[in-house]
Amino acid sequence: MSERTVGRAVSEASVSRPTQSRTNRVGLDTDSLVPHESGSTSGRRIVVVGGGMAAARLVEGLVARGLGPQTTVLAEEQHAPYNRILLSAVLEGTHRPGALALREKQWYADKGVDLRLDSLVVDIHRERHEVELADRTTVRYDQLVLATGAIPSLPPIRGVVRADGSLDPRVQAFRSLDDCGRLLALLDRQGVHDQPRNAVIVGGGLLGLQVARALAVRGIETEIVEGRDHLLSSQVGASAGKVLKRSMAKLGTQVYLGARATRLTDEGLKLDNGYTLETDLVVLTAGGRPRANLARRAELTVDRGVVVDDQLRSVDDPDIYAIGDCAEHDSTVTGFVSPAWEQAGVLADVLAGDQATYSGHRVVARLRATDLDVCVLGEPENEAGEVVEIANPVKGTHRKLVVRDGRIVAGALVGDLSRVGLITQAFDRQTVLGEHEAGQLLLPEPVSTGSTTGWPALPDDAEVCACAGVSAGRIRACRSLEDVRDTTRATTGCGGCAPTVRQLLATRPSGTQLSGTKLSLEGTTS
Repeated sequence: MSERTVGRAVSEASVSRPTQSRTNRVGLDTDSLVPHESGSTSGRRIVVVGGGMAAARLVEGLVARGLGPQTTVLAEEQHAPYNRILLSAVLEGTHRPGALALREKQWYADKGVDLRLDSLVVDIHRERHEVELADRTTVRYDQLVLATGAIPSLPPIRGVVRADGSLDPRVQAFRSLDDCGRLLALLDRQGVHDQPRNAVIVGGGLLGLQVARALAVRGIETEIVEGRDHLLSSQVGASAGKVLKRSMAKLGTQVYLGARATRLTDEGLKLDNGYTLETDLVVLTAGGRPRANLARRAELTVDRGVVVDDQLRSVDDPDIYAIGDCAEHDSTVTGFVSPAWEQAGVLADVLAGDQATYSGHRVVARLRATDLDVCVLGEPENEAGEVVEIANPVKGTHRKLVVRDGRIVAGALVGDLSRVGLITQAFDRQTVLGEHEAGQLLLPEPVSTGSTTGWPALPDDAEVCACAGVSAGRIRACRSLEDVRDTTRATTGCGGCAPTVRQLLATRPSGTQLSGTKLSLEGTTS
């Protein structure tokens, strides 16, 4: 069936791990690194198309390598690059919209970066080494980077789009900061009768569950429509999906599985199972695909995304690169922040004239939602191996590991993430486990009589932030959350490491002082 598209794309609340890379993956302190000198790149103009999280990370890397003054960023939105993953936190009310900025606009100016907002690129003229904007102005490049993200798909629901091409007033997309602002304005209407009392979320993936929880926390009666047979069907199996559905019901959200919305009428949203859901609000969170229209128009090779080699370079043009959701490497497209940031680090090295290779990632996905905890390692439904599984549907927990040759190759944790740090560490390092260790890792964390936290102590070399590749030791060496954020970039990606970062700062060795910072990430750029 044909699909329409609306809004802009955002990677869901997910992180991932590298399988192999010949470049160091570290959090960049772009205010303290000595600029990298490279005669081969002197004077070359680097143009980045896109203003998302991948583009922002690339620019940080270019600045750290002394290439800031040679860099132009053409961002379609009117906002400086921000953390899209935390949009649901803004909707829920735990974060301010302004706190999502990855870097303030002044930072780009101070580093010599030409950041142009509200700049839509419509064409690439490869023979002239120029990109053309919607206002018909052109920008010349020596090296061009496509970081255009993905396009969310508008499900084929009759009545969602009106005759003039606009969306029905009850329908909202949720992919950008502007989308979030419109939804917040709708929720904050002064008149009691103007405020939505109930909402239907179309899509039962990571983003759909996040939005459903955010609206429920705001007091909106919420329902989810998911076309597949269980929630998070791309990440977990049917048994874990059943636990999730039961948990959502306990939290007050009704879920309709194996049902598709077919028509929006004055009576409500009609489903193909015969139900009609009365609703004041429909939020679209289902589906998306790489945004590769510019590459296609420029006759670059595009399969699902822009096809690139191990240096993230287009296979057709040595001066054009692609990273993030729009790129396809080794027949794989990502949808997560960590591989996008890893690609950005590799490409920053390549553009600086250094040797670096991107070799792919091992995915770890985290769901960010109040009272709903999910972590998925790899592809637990597709990996071959021995399965270790513990479930307690009454308590709302389901834990599963797939082990091959003594190593964790995949897993899914629902409802209890008390051991997630140790499990992801073993997964990341491919640690060989003993005969009973996999099962022990799935047991609830025992609370030690000598501990007030019940948290396991992480060694200094344990990776805490997968997005920025930051270890526990580097977190412990920081003086405050601001210090963590500025010098390591931990907590500025998916936010999944935030609880561990807070705990590490709270349990630093005695005598170490925090510099007047509350141990909370609310109101920060986490």
